[in-house]
Amino acid sequence: MTAALRNIFDTALEIADDAERKAMLDRACAGQLEWRARIEQLLAAHKQADDFFSGCVTAVAGSVKELTPSSDVGNEDLIGSRIGPYKLLQKIGEGGCGAVFMAEQELPVRRRVALKILKLGMDTKNVVARFEAERQALALMDHPNIARVLDAGATKIGRPFFVMELVSGVRVTEFCDANRLNTRQRLELFIQVCHAIQHAHQKGIIHRDIKPSNILVTQIDGVAVSKVIDFGIAKVLEEKLTDKTLFTLHGLFIGTPAYMSPEQAQLSSMDVDTRSDIYSLGVLLYELLTGKTPFDQKQLLASGLDELRRTLREQEPPKPSAKINSLTKDELTATAQHRHVEAPKLHSELHGDLDWVVMKALEKDRRRRYETANALAQDVANYLANEPVSARPPSRVYLLQKFVRRNKVVVVASVLTFLALTASTVVSSWLLVREREARHQAVTAEQKRATLQKEAVKLQQTAEDEQKFMRAEEAFEQGHRDEADATLDEIKSYQAGIEHAALFRALGDWHIANGRSAKALERFAQLFQINETGQMEASLDDQRYAALLVDQNRMADYDLFRRALIARETGTEDAASAQRTIHFCLFAPAEEHFLSSLDELAGLVEDSLKQNGGKMSSANAENSCFSLALLAYRKNNFVKAFEWCTRAQTYHDGVQSRDLNVRLLLAMCREHLGEKDAARTELDLCKKTISGRPASSERLKGRANTWFYSMTTRIHLREAETVIR
Repeated sequence: MTAALRNIFDTALEIADDAERKAMLDRACAGQLEWRARIEQLLAAHKQADDFFSGCVTAVAGSVKELTPSSDVGNEDLIGSRIGPYKLLQKIGEGGCGAVFMAEQELPVRRRVALKILKLGMDTKNVVARFEAERQALALMDHPNIARVLDAGATKIGRPFFVMELVSGVRVTEFCDANRLNTRQRLELFIQVCHAIQHAHQKGIIHRDIKPSNILVTQIDGVAVSKVIDFGIAKVLEEKLTDKTLFTLHGLFIGTPAYMSPEQAQLSSMDVDTRSDIYSLGVLLYELLTGKTPFDQKQLLASGLDELRRTLREQEPPKPSAKINSLTKDELTATAQHRHVEAPKLHSELHGDLDWVVMKALEKDRRRRYETANALAQDVANYLANEPVSARPPSRVYLLQKFVRRNKVVVVASVLTFLALTASTVVSSWLLVREREARHQAVTAEQKRATLQKEAVKLQQTAEDEQKFMRAEEAFEQGHRDEADATLDEIKSYQAGIEHAALFRALGDWHIANGRSAKALERFAQLFQINETGQMEASLDDQRYAALLVDQNRMADYDLFRRALIARETGTEDAASAQRTIHFCLFAPAEEHFLSSLDELAGLVEDSLKQNGGKMSSANAENSCFSLALLAYRKNNFVKAFEWCTRAQTYHDGVQSRDLNVRLLLAMCREHLGEKDAARTELDLCKKTISGRPASSERLKGRANTWFYSMTTRIHLREAETVIR
């Protein structure tokens, strides 16, 4: 027997219903009469063998009082037998490949359970795989609305079984109709089902066969509780359920056609994801509301495989409210009675929000359905709470209607109060018009006076602050720097402009020269707020501020600084400004997402090197290569960082601080690349050079101060000493 023929035979064995099995064979063996005849012969032989063994068991059943797990017989004859600590009491259900028994557990606790065991003769590879998949799927989940797995195992001859909680309930549609649940009560049960399916999805499981018979409702302390069962054809999203899990045979689909999503039914390579269950939930909700499925199951099966797929893929189902209108008089009366509502009112309940919710869940394009089962449940909950539903395009009239429905008492009281006030106002308004006009004029005049007064106070304060700036600048020019600094401290509200940058810079350098780093940091923080993008001196101010923050271990403030600097320099077309920004932002390591925000600036710098490398100054070329090397190093690309450092050295023009920065970074790259001796040698040489450098002298009054170059080098040195132990 070929593998394809074997797979069709195995699939046919799983289908208990003769009509469904015939429909499946019609689809799978279309145009293959020899296959069809061969499979029917095999099925007949299998039935004869099963009947033969069942007869043998019946003949000897009277003399057997207790069945051990090693002597498995037909499912009907298992009643009264024991499997481990479980005594099988009665058969309560049967599926395509397994039978479910009510059993009594005697040890370690006495309780009634449901025991599902693989059918005798159904131990094919596909069937065992799906049975074990259901067992593992249920074991993964722990939710009050999903039947819990209590135990699992296999008999001595290898028939797998698992034990789960005994759900004494009926299918959800039967429960709703038998108890004449209204629309609200049905929706509350449906929300429970959505939460259970959401839990399964979070565990990586797609049910793929959501239908009323797989959702039982039981009463717990007088409260109706839904239980989702039968994950027999569940599909794992992220990992295999068991080592025996098999792919579904190409050309066949599993599930129930009336509840099946378009992508689940069609023959393609499209993978089925959680949104397929959203579609099935939509069909279930449709049936709970109308008593009918969007497409009739019998008509789908009778139409043939191709027409079935075309219907699910292309034909739009009627809205629930339209479905109600299409029912016969007798059907409509019965449906309304089951929902404890008058027939005319049933249409009005479904028309509108519920139509929108159901049809969004039933979208042919899964990208337009609800993303999750929780999202569907939330929209149903919104409907019950008279909140707007996301499935319906909101309008002002719609939102107003929802507000009125949620707050009927308040709205009615408000309307009555409004009418009373309106009547009173009409009677008395003509007496108050002149008084109101006079009062309005008086209030307007007072407001204008207050506004003018505030503006005058603000202008006066601005003028006083500007005078303080002038006095501070004059004091500084005269050499009274303490007085200038104290005068700046008096200014609290005035917003300094770029014209005052020189004063903040000079005082910051002065504080550094006198060993007052904290005070200098305050001045450079103020300077950072008023500097503009692209100015060379502003970039050096950024280096001063960044170096001080890192040198004093103000890392939280440094992180705020470099984020602000990135925001300020985003969109710049100046490659020199871009390379300085990269350097100043990377005095310390940064998170990956922050490093990614520097990629655009790095691209600008690299393009500038390619186009203008031979024309730019040695200093700019060396700085550009170093900034690119530092970014690569922070990204742990040590080989690339090494290459950029090596290239930077080719542009060296004798400026010692730039050369030391490059060499220190080169030493750290060597350490990470395993050249530890070379890294240590380079570090020692750099330390020797730095220790022999004279301290920068203070040069003020417009002349650049170079202390921050040495501070930057010390920052890189400290990091290198940490890396190279």
